[in-house]
Amino acid sequence: MNADPFEPTGEGAGGCGGDGSGAGQPGAQGPGRPQIPTPRSSVEDTGRPLPDAVPPSPPPAPSPLSQESPQPQQPEPPQQPEPPHQPEPPHQPEPPHQPEPPHQPEPPRLDLDHGVLKSMLGAWALSACSCAEAEAVELHLGDCGPCADEALRLRDAVGLLHPEDSLDLDPGLRSRVLAGCLDRRPPRIPVPEWAAPYDAETARLDALLQDIGEGEWHAPVRLKWYEDEHQVHRRTTVAGVIAHLLTVDGLVAIALGLDDPLDDAATPDGTRTPQARTEAYWTASRHPATRSVRVPWREQSHTLVRTVSFAGGGSAELSVPYGPHPSRPDRLPLRDAFLDRAFGCWVHAGDIADAVDYPYEPPAPRHLHQMLDLAARMLPSALAARRRSGLAAPSRQLVAAGAPGRSVRLEVEGLGGGEWFIALDSPGAAASSEREVAHVALDSVEFAQLAAGHVSPQEAAAGQDGDREAIHDVLSAAASLSSM
Repeated sequence: MNADPFEPTGEGAGGCGGDGSGAGQPGAQGPGRPQIPTPRSSVEDTGRPLPDAVPPSPPPAPSPLSQESPQPQQPEPPQQPEPPHQPEPPHQPEPPHQPEPPHQPEPPRLDLDHGVLKSMLGAWALSACSCAEAEAVELHLGDCGPCADEALRLRDAVGLLHPEDSLDLDPGLRSRVLAGCLDRRPPRIPVPEWAAPYDAETARLDALLQDIGEGEWHAPVRLKWYEDEHQVHRRTTVAGVIAHLLTVDGLVAIALGLDDPLDDAATPDGTRTPQARTEAYWTASRHPATRSVRVPWREQSHTLVRTVSFAGGGSAELSVPYGPHPSRPDRLPLRDAFLDRAFGCWVHAGDIADAVDYPYEPPAPRHLHQMLDLAARMLPSALAARRRSGLAAPSRQLVAAGAPGRSVRLEVEGLGGGEWFIALDSPGAAASSEREVAHVALDSVEFAQLAAGHVSPQEAAAGQDGDREAIHDVLSAAASLSSM
């Protein structure tokens, strides 16, 4: 019997060569048959209890590397073809060696004596010396005290050599300087107080004229004033405005016995009104006025101030004819005529400054107060003239001359302002706070613009309280005082 039951023997190697008598009988073993084990029985068939189930072990935690999402594989860039071989540039020869510039020796210091160095102080103060000369002077100043003092005085004097100022920054500067000088040494021939505003305003306007260019003398200017209950205007140039001031100031010159800048033959019918004289001058000129008109105007203003200064206080009441005007007197005392011309000079200087885009300040406060006082004193007469023409309300309460009558309190605020009571019903009545029926307040420059006709009564920014009709009459009378 073979050790391996599954290994066939030599007989019946085919496995089916017997007679088959024992085939299909279990457990039958015959010689030469393979040993096939029986199948095992299942646990379920035995009736025994099943063993406990073993719980499954948890799966291992994934590593961090395993949680990362796989990166998509980037395709390799196509291989760039190699650039064609560039031939090497030909060898450039090195530039020839430049020799270094020869060393410049320092200029030798000047050895000058005291007299020569002292004579050079003026040129040194003006920065007109060469470097070597300036070094020699400065070395000398460290050793010589008198020359150092002289050099300091010369440098201070050079600081005063500057071009003429375009315009006074402070309109009161000139008056303050003159007042300081006159306090230390009173003038032998003083300028009258009522002529000082005219003197100051003509000087300020002349400073403006000296600062403008040649072409700006022909800049268009619009002269405005109030006439027939509405504002009118006249176009001219900067030179035409100066010609207008020249001819109107000529009325004062005629009263003082001076030459008239306007030929009498050029004035039609002997008319003496400011507007007629101006139109006659413009018409008689063959060519438009140019900057040459400044010289006669400035000479005339100097002559007027000089004449009244030599004449003394006796000339203040001299009568100056102005010609007919709807609201103003035909004649003015010389003191009031000078204030009127100062006011006109300032107003027209402002017109010129606006035309050439130049800053221009109001007059000094004390001068502006004198001009506004003249306008306030003329209001009762202007009201009476407008009442006669039917342009103002009729009188309500006539009183005897000098007796208190209905009044409007005019309050002008700001620099140069003040307070005035204006008689309403009669120029001869005494204005009084006891009979005040209305109160009107304006800024000083606003009231001046109203009196010049640059602002209409309806446009005037005024604080009002009381009788509205009386306030309207006073504001309209102030505007009617204006003229060309």
